Amino acid sequence: MGMVGGGLDAFIGAVHRRAAAMDNEIELVCGAFSSNPEKSKQTGHALYLPENRVYANFEEMILREKELPEGERMDFVTIVTPNHMHFAPAKMALQNGFHVVCDKPVTLNMEQARELKQLIDETGLLFCLTHNYTGYPMVKQARAMVKAGKLGQIRKVIVEYPQGWLAQLVEATGQKQAGWRTDPARSGAAGGVGDIGTHAENLAEYITGLKITELCADLSIFVEGRLLDDDANMLLRFENGAKGTLLNSQIATGEENPLSIRVYGELGGLEWRQMEPNTLIYKTNEEGARLLRTGVGDLAPEAQANTRLPAGHPEAFLEAFANIYYNFALTLRARMSGQEPDPIRLDFPGIDDGLRGMAFIDTVIASDKSDQKWTKFLE
Repeated sequence: MGMVGGGLDAFIGAVHRRAAAMDNEIELVCGAFSSNPEKSKQTGHALYLPENRVYANFEEMILREKELPEGERMDFVTIVTPNHMHFAPAKMALQNGFHVVCDKPVTLNMEQARELKQLIDETGLLFCLTHNYTGYPMVKQARAMVKAGKLGQIRKVIVEYPQGWLAQLVEATGQKQAGWRTDPARSGAAGGVGDIGTHAENLAEYITGLKITELCADLSIFVEGRLLDDDANMLLRFENGAKGTLLNSQIATGEENPLSIRVYGELGGLEWRQMEPNTLIYKTNEEGARLLRTGVGDLAPEAQANTRLPAGHPEAFLEAFANIYYNFALTLRARMSGQEPDPIRLDFPGIDDGLRGMAFIDTVIASDKSDQKWTKFLE
């Protein structure tokens, strides 16, 4: 793979590199790691890449790599930049025949997302969006149980993602991660909703297999001087009539990353919490709560295929992230070999998830500004 962004002082770039390398299916061979050519060069040196495969910008990387012989050039581009820099390298990579992995949200706005979708459809190239929380084995187990009817008709969905790291105006101190996430020019129209709210939306739709059709949103900016939302509370309606709530906040002081979801149907309920990711709680009125554990018992094939270690050995954030890359890599390997990919390995987020995420952001903002109680999901 070739990487766009992910310089030495970037958080998520290192996560992507570690996750991609975990299963020995992907090798980082080149990169344009920063908009600053010297920083890109320094990053490439630190990663032991040859100087001639470290580029000053993504345009140079894509064009130069395209000139290399097949088998030597990169096979796909991974984009780990702030939101405003997702679209241009993704578009250029696709136009030049390269598959793409991209961080979320997919683009800065819906117009760009739609153009990217059209280009992906036209080229037939693979596109993966790193909604990494869907990579956890017990999230896949939850999805499989819902699909198998273990919960019956879904009635209620409660998804929450509180953080506390933006409880103060840390972007004013020069904190890089806070700086771009709270800047409309680099983050887009939303702050916390785009950063973590889209993860909550994606997780709810992934596990239930249901689309949100309407929502009622209340956004807040609690920290004086901040330009984008740092707290959101929503009511949700799903396509089958189910109701739900979604909470995302970055001013929940003292919270780390306790993403959680509860799903209730007519026959049973499920609960999963990222702070205890190897455990899925299955609940019924007749038998109470039962703990399902990663690697234990007769779990769904999807959960087993995305588990690396024996029971009792924690698999967490990096492994879940790696599962996205692993499934993408095996699908790409099959494509390059002229074979049909294993259906289980097709389980990674794509451009349609990206479009849902952008529509979610637009709908939440429209709802917050509206005097109407409900806003139909914009697509």
